[in-house]
Amino acid sequence: MEILIEAILDVLKLIPFLFISFIVMELIEHKLNNKSKLKKINKFGPLAGSLLGLIPQCGFSVVGSTMYAARVITLGTLFSIYLSTSDEMLPIMIANQTDIGIIMKILFTKFILGLFFGVLVDIVYRSKLNNNINDICEHDDCHCRDGIIKSSIIHTIKISLFIFLVNLLLNLIIDKETLTIFVNNNKILSPILASIVGLIPNCASSVLITELYLEEIIPFGSCIAGLLSGSGLGLLILFKQNKNIRENIIILVSLILFASICGIVLNFV
Repeated sequence: MEILIEAILDVLKLIPFLFISFIVMELIEHKLNNKSKLKKINKFGPLAGSLLGLIPQCGFSVVGSTMYAARVITLGTLFSIYLSTSDEMLPIMIANQTDIGIIMKILFTKFILGLFFGVLVDIVYRSKLNNNINDICEHDDCHCRDGIIKSSIIHTIKISLFIFLVNLLLNLIIDKETLTIFVNNNKILSPILASIVGLIPNCASSVLITELYLEEIIPFGSCIAGLLSGSGLGLLILFKQNKNIRENIIILVSLILFASICGIVLNFV
């Protein structure tokens, strides 16, 4: 029952983000038909993504995944959101009365790295902005012609049910004690292992990484590595909504590489 309630609460937290993101996408589809306008907006995408990702919970990583699947935002913006997202890190640190200096150091580090890699990805990889959600609409059979609100509600309900089922399954199988043994304090290996744990599409990963750092079991760099790759349910939604599986795998591997390299460097700095 406890696991069931936790899964329900996790979904309820995300529903407002999902609904707003689909409303925005529908408005873009119906009102903003000029791709040049989207390109101008997306020039500031990595900056906005890095800032929004700092907000607790993984709502904006879910929104980012959905909007990238429709090619409303660039790949660099998506990376900025993923890398700056900390999920449950901030609430856990506040609950533990962690020194404000440590909290700000982590948030600032994630913001800078998210912005840097977001801009870098956009320079290297020029995303094609389709400015439509036709593929998603066809897949969800949302009846977009019936109105923006109705189609957004249908999208939100379907994604919420998917998140609930997967989250329930993850809550049943995740064993924090096993994961704790998996992550060690080696300056080189630890960030790599932490970044892999961070990929788990569940708040348990960010909670575990944060607690291990606060208990001084893992060093700062390893904590950052786990929090950089930890985008909550964002990756889960990406794999569901974005039909380019090869691209999804590249994004996932890139997150591990970015997070691991940054974590290793920070451990030695």
